[in-house]
Amino acid sequence: MGSGQLVAVFGAYGHTGRFVIAELAARGFVPVPSGRNAQAVHEVADELGLAARVASADDPVSLDRALAGTTAVINCAGPFASTTGPVIEAALRAKIPYLDVAAELEANLDTFAHYRDRAQEAGAVIIPAMAFFGGLGDLLATAAMGDWTKADEAHIAYALSNWHPTTGTRLSGAVSRERRGDVRLRYRGGQWEQSTDAAPTLRWTFPQPMGSREVIGEFTMADVVTISEHLSISDVTTYMTAEAVRDVAAPHTPAPAATNANGRSDQTFLVHVIVRSGGAERRATASGQDIYAITAPLVVEALGRVLTGRTKTIGVASAGEIFDALDFLHALTPHIALDVHPHTT
Repeated sequence: MGSGQLVAVFGAYGHTGRFVIAELAARGFVPVPSGRNAQAVHEVADELGLAARVASADDPVSLDRALAGTTAVINCAGPFASTTGPVIEAALRAKIPYLDVAAELEANLDTFAHYRDRAQEAGAVIIPAMAFFGGLGDLLATAAMGDWTKADEAHIAYALSNWHPTTGTRLSGAVSRERRGDVRLRYRGGQWEQSTDAAPTLRWTFPQPMGSREVIGEFTMADVVTISEHLSISDVTTYMTAEAVRDVAAPHTPAPAATNANGRSDQTFLVHVIVRSGGAERRATASGQDIYAITAPLVVEALGRVLTGRTKTIGVASAGEIFDALDFLHALTPHIALDVHPHTT
């Protein structure tokens, strides 16, 4: 599929970056590992017989060297508040597509706000949050919408068997908390709101055999950004199983541990999406293994579609806006179990 095209991966030595490198290679691309940690970049490159390119987000010249001759760049380096802007700027200079796997709300919002006009004018493609958080929920919500042009509310509920956070997840979470302080973000009435009260705890009924589970409501993730940027839905809310929230919040929860040769952990996930308009309701569900590992086929499938012109728009765009959502999801069926009902119930 990749036909030997060079693809820069910034943050290649991180947990998710390594999955992305492997997925690129499996699809015929030639990954170009990059990042600021010279030793780590060279270790990843040497393992796979690739050429490393050391670069830092605060050194534009090094980023230009890292992207030279590549057809696209995938940014896997968090905290994304520090890397997104510089790597997008480098991609614009190189005139190549940019994709990232950022789950940081602030970084995603900044990308849409700061680069929407410039990317349109340049005819560039910039896809933020093309990952488990952001991309998958957006594709599911878009597919569930079907022929609806607007809806009253969208709910995206996550059931994780556990959530052992990577170092990158912890760093990104710390940066987001530092930027927000005690304020939570939520999307109501077609606009962003700030709240200082505690997120609600409630019950969510997932498809069987999972059934009713305790969840944290208004656990606002990147999907709320990506969905609200292109779908006309008044209220967008995400939920997370309470056990997973406790895992990721606990300081001593270990990092993910590989349980097979591909490096996947034994974590399982289920994403349950409900979209409502008036008295009508539409649903979509996806399940699979390892939220970090599933990000790799998501972002690499997106890259392949961008490079082969299977897109619906240019500029800064979320997954559901730029791709045929249902077709994209079906392309992921080797990696996820899918159940979409884009009709009224």
